[in-house]
Amino acid sequence: MKIQKNSNIPKTPTGIHGLDEITGGGLPKGRPTLICGSAGCGKTLFAVQFLVKGITECNEPGVFMSFEETARDLTENVNSLGFDLKKLIADKQLKIDHIRIEKSEIEETGEYDLEGLFIRLNYAIDSIGAKRVVLDTIESVFGGMDNTILLRSEIRRLFQWLKDKGVTAIITGERGESSLTRQGLEEYVSDCVILLDFRVIDQIATRRLRIVKYRGSMHGTNEYPFLIDEKGVSVLPITSLKLEHKTSGEMISYGFPALDKLFKGNGYYRGNSCLITGTAGTSKTILASYFALSSCKRKESTLYFSFEESPEQLLRNMLSVGIDLKPFLKSKLLQIHSSRPSMQGLEMHLLIIQRLIKEYDPKTVIIDPISSLVTIGSSSEVRAMLLRLIDVLKINQINALFTALTHDAKNEHNDLTVDAVSSLADTWIKVRNEEINGERVRSLFIVKSRGMGHTNALYNLSINEKGIGLTPPMNKPSREKQEGLL
Repeated sequence: MKIQKNSNIPKTPTGIHGLDEITGGGLPKGRPTLICGSAGCGKTLFAVQFLVKGITECNEPGVFMSFEETARDLTENVNSLGFDLKKLIADKQLKIDHIRIEKSEIEETGEYDLEGLFIRLNYAIDSIGAKRVVLDTIESVFGGMDNTILLRSEIRRLFQWLKDKGVTAIITGERGESSLTRQGLEEYVSDCVILLDFRVIDQIATRRLRIVKYRGSMHGTNEYPFLIDEKGVSVLPITSLKLEHKTSGEMISYGFPALDKLFKGNGYYRGNSCLITGTAGTSKTILASYFALSSCKRKESTLYFSFEESPEQLLRNMLSVGIDLKPFLKSKLLQIHSSRPSMQGLEMHLLIIQRLIKEYDPKTVIIDPISSLVTIGSSSEVRAMLLRLIDVLKINQINALFTALTHDAKNEHNDLTVDAVSSLADTWIKVRNEEINGERVRSLFIVKSRGMGHTNALYNLSINEKGIGLTPPMNKPSREKQEGLL
């Protein structure tokens, strides 16, 4: 989802993939932002990435003032993400200041205030000309104060001091029992509040982000999945606000001439999505492999995601029906990525797919089968994930093909996967297995194909060592003859 930059508030890009998109450009420039959440939800990592990206992408030096982790611990903890804090410190682009605060060592008096913190923070900012500041975490600063009136006064003064200094600041805070933070005031004096949540559902861990408020600016109001991997934090917007992707009138082949002829356009619109459903053994993977072969023969890069077969097994099995994908795998026109769906959550699968699309720039993407994703998420969650994926594919004019395993050939509409994605796909092809006179007979028919005429007939489908064959129905409808579909 992309928010229009229609506010008059200057914004500072975070460099966090997806966050700038849902905030309409980043965090409020020269103002404090509160990031709150429970322990382990990623607050510190968000803050560190905000500083590192500011330095490397926007040439804005930063200060990280920590009240919990030492500079050494922080440097070591984020090194695995590719953040070289030592070099940034050596280049005088980053300053890390650790302030040790122990409640037992603090003696509160009526004159207690934050002057010492302001002096130290002011020196750190001026020493490197910092434009960005992080305070991690605010509870530690006020941990020794029991006077509620004084505490509230000092919190307000801290936020106003950061505003007057003109730095874009992130303040992290632990979530309270009945409020966003333990003190319950920080969210009111912050110009922007971002809530992070870390939950475990059905033994699968997921992280969510929500922008609670953003003064003077439009922003996304949904809960957005976010991920932490070896490259840092990525936020996954739900979907595009508007259906504004471009469409193409160019026709491409399914890779199977007999199937192409069932469509009036003699093929498939470039950039469309196709769903192939059927019970086990109905040749869904073979049809998907034909699609991959056709793309490779056009010299177009292809990504094939397999959730049931390893690359070697897929190549061997397809060779038995005359589909040789090995040469294209060697030339890197084809890339096959195999993994078990349970290896990670839906959001991580989506992130991996999006990242590979960005790195590999494919013209065709195949996911075989999407029905495996139901084992790690509900129908609504799978639908939301696939909706985001289809948006990405359509925006980039990528040809997409999905297969889905169904369990009831006569009532596929009650199948969770089909129900989740059938309305999203541009073309829906069904393949079936039936027993007739003691023999298994496969058949194929087209349920829908947006913007294109197609046959309504049921075709017999056969498989041998040379590939797939389609046998026309005995009685061809006269309308289809007249329209030149058959």
